[in-house]
Amino acid sequence: MKYGSEQILPYNREEQKGTQVKRMFDSIAGTYDLLNHTLSFGIDKIWRRKGIAFLRPFSPQSILDIATGTGDLAISMHRKLKANRIIGADISEGMMQVGREKVAKAGLSEYISFEQQDCTALTYPDNSFDAVTAAFGVRNFENIEQGIAEMFRVLKPGGHLMILELSTPEHFPMKQLYPIYSKTIIPFIGRLFSKEKAAYSYLPESIKVVPQGKVMEELLARQGFTQAKARTFTFGICSLYTGCKDGSRTIPTK
Repeated sequence: MKYGSEQILPYNREEQKGTQVKRMFDSIAGTYDLLNHTLSFGIDKIWRRKGIAFLRPFSPQSILDIATGTGDLAISMHRKLKANRIIGADISEGMMQVGREKVAKAGLSEYISFEQQDCTALTYPDNSFDAVTAAFGVRNFENIEQGIAEMFRVLKPGGHLMILELSTPEHFPMKQLYPIYSKTIIPFIGRLFSKEKAAYSYLPESIKVVPQGKVMEELLARQGFTQAKARTFTFGICSLYTGCKDGSRTIPTK
């Protein structure tokens, strides 16, 4: 199945999406963190905490963070979960270099490392990690189903998946306000802080058509995940998707 976000490309119709996404993120790596926090008014930090809270009862010790970018989620997961090994995987070396510098400054290089990977063809053996995560990266996948299938493959039986992704609000009043924000505020702030105009036109377009809600739950289930669940935060601007690989115990309830 093809998804709309797979067909939204940053630059042109001639190159593969993965090639264009790599170039785009390499070009904005230096300003990405500032822009990311500015565009979300800092709420992205709260979203990450909510995603990490899902993993906390399971105490994962080995974690693969797909589309890790500059490593914000990886750093937060180590601090909150005390995992022994976190690998941040990304297609963009420019983003990961910023992440390596942040990790070194925080004194966490012993626990967090970065590796360039194609999310649709990971080099890790089957059943390698206690948890696999991705924050705000699924919409950049060239083939979403293959990317999710790879997450399932490298996850240990009994392991857990946690995905955070931006989404389109479906209810009043945010449904009416969000298009204004995405079409005017995001491109304006992007141009203000970055010379890469295409990146901040691509962002709202890809959010509009990335699979979300029940569609994403069904996608996870088709790739083998059990207990696939979607929930939204901040009036539907962000979605959390979770699931388990066969053999997992039931998710604790409060």
